[in-house]
Amino acid sequence: MKYYDKLIFELSKEGRKGYSLPRNTWGRSLEELPQGLRRSSGPCLPQVSEPDVVRHYTNLSQMNFGVDSGFYPLGSCTMKYNPKINEEIASMQEFSGLHPLQPASSVQGALMLYRDLARALSEITGMAGFTLAPFAGAHGELTGLMIIRSYHNSRGDFRRTRIIVPDSAHGTNPASAAVCGLEVVQVKSNSAGLVDVADLKPLLDDTVAGIMMTNPNTLGLFEKDIKEIASLVHECGGLLYYDGANMNPLLGTVRPGDMGFDVMHLNLHKTFSTPHGGGGPGAGPVGVAAHLVPHLPVPRVCEGEDGAFHVDYGQCAGDTSCGRVSGFMGNFGVLLRAYSYVLALGKQNIKMAGPLAVLGANYIKESLKDCFRLPVEGVCKHEFVFDGLADQSSGVTTLDIAKRLLDYGYHAPTIYFPLLFHQSIMIEPTETESKETLDGFIEVMRRIAGEAVADPQILKSAPHGTPVRRLDEVTAARRPVLTYRALADAGLAAGR
Repeated sequence: MKYYDKLIFELSKEGRKGYSLPRNTWGRSLEELPQGLRRSSGPCLPQVSEPDVVRHYTNLSQMNFGVDSGFYPLGSCTMKYNPKINEEIASMQEFSGLHPLQPASSVQGALMLYRDLARALSEITGMAGFTLAPFAGAHGELTGLMIIRSYHNSRGDFRRTRIIVPDSAHGTNPASAAVCGLEVVQVKSNSAGLVDVADLKPLLDDTVAGIMMTNPNTLGLFEKDIKEIASLVHECGGLLYYDGANMNPLLGTVRPGDMGFDVMHLNLHKTFSTPHGGGGPGAGPVGVAAHLVPHLPVPRVCEGEDGAFHVDYGQCAGDTSCGRVSGFMGNFGVLLRAYSYVLALGKQNIKMAGPLAVLGANYIKESLKDCFRLPVEGVCKHEFVFDGLADQSSGVTTLDIAKRLLDYGYHAPTIYFPLLFHQSIMIEPTETESKETLDGFIEVMRRIAGEAVADPQILKSAPHGTPVRRLDEVTAARRPVLTYRALADAGLAAGR
C-alpha cells in the first residue's frame, strides 16, 4: 500500500500530535466557554505528527488534475492556462486589502479598473456597455435575460414570454430561462449541425422575447446564417442573446455585436484566463447594445465631471434598470485577473488567441478522424465532436475511452455532450497548448483506438493506474460517502 493510499485517520496513533500551544497567560476565565456551548464529548480527530499531516495533504494535492499539471482538453469549458502574473497582481495588498464598503474616494483606482475593464470588454465584443456584477456564466445568463425582460416590459410588451433555444445549446441556457420565468421553445439543428432556419421561422411571433445562441455553437461550428437569423428575430420584435462560453476562438477576429447580438455574457474563466470550476469564485460580465444600456443592473461605476469615480446605486438609473443581481459589484479578484490578461496581451496579441485555438482543434480533428467517427465534416472552430470510435464492433464506449485516457496521464474530454450524438467526445485544446502536447495526445488517442480492437477489456476495466479505480458513478452521485466515519461504518476502510 502506498503512503497516500491511507486516510489521515488510519495514520492516527494514540498520544501523537503535531502542534505545541503556548501556556495560557491570560487567566482561566477567558479560556472557558459557557457550559451551554461546550461539547458533551471530545471531537473524533486523528492524532498525528506534523510530517504525517504535511505529507498527507501534499499527496492529496498531487492526486488532483489541473491545467497546471497536464493537458486538459475539456470541450465546451475552455480549460486554458492561467498566467501566474494574474495571480500575483490579484494577491497584491493594494487590491486584496480593499473592502467593498470603503468610501469611493479611497478606492478610485479600483473603480477606474472597473470602468476600464468594462470598456475593454465592450471593444472586444462590439457591445456598448458592460456590467461586471454577475458571479458566474449562468448568473450572467440570468442577468442578460432579466435585461431582455426589462426592455420588453418597459415598452409595455408583456406578451413576450417565450425564449428560443437551439437543441445543441448548453444546458444552462434553458435552465436560466426557466429561472427567469420564460417559456423555453426549442429550435432544431439541420444536418450540418447548425440552427435550422426553416424550423426557426414558424416559431417567430409577437410572444418571442428572444433567442439564446452561441456562435460558434456547441459542435464548434460557426453559424453561417447568423445575419439572417438576427434579421428574422429582430423583425418579429425579439432580441438576440449570445452565450459567451464559446467566445475564445473569436478573440480579435469576430465580435458578437457585429453579428447582431443585443445581449451577451462572458465566461471570464473560459476566455480571459481566470480560475475555473469548483462553484466559484467566478465572473460572468454581461454586455449590451446601446439601446439596452439603461437596463443594466445597479450598482454602476460612473465618472463625474470632475474626473472622480463614484458608485451609482440607482439614483441616476431611474426605473429602467433590471435591478440588483449581486451583493456588491462582482468578484473583484477575478475581474483583476481578467484585466491583467487583457493588458498583458494587448490589442495585437489578443488577435492571435482565436486563430491559434482554431488551428489546434482542426489539427487534432484531422489527425484522428480515421480512428473516430466524425459526424459533421468541415472546418471547426475551437472545439469539435466525435461520435465514438470509427470501429464500434468491440462494444467499447465513449466512457471506456475517457477512463483509459486517465491511465495515460490525460484528463478526459467532455463526454456524452452535446446530446445530438449517442457517443459524443467533445475536444477543445485551446491556444495555450504546444504542437508537441497535441501530438502526444493524438498518439495516445490512436493507441486507445487500437486497443479497443485488439484488447477491448483493457478499456472496459480502465483506469488501472489511478488511486481510485472505476466507480459506480450513479451510486457515487446519489449516495456519496463524505466522511471517514461513514466509510468505516460501511466496512470499506480496510478493504478498498
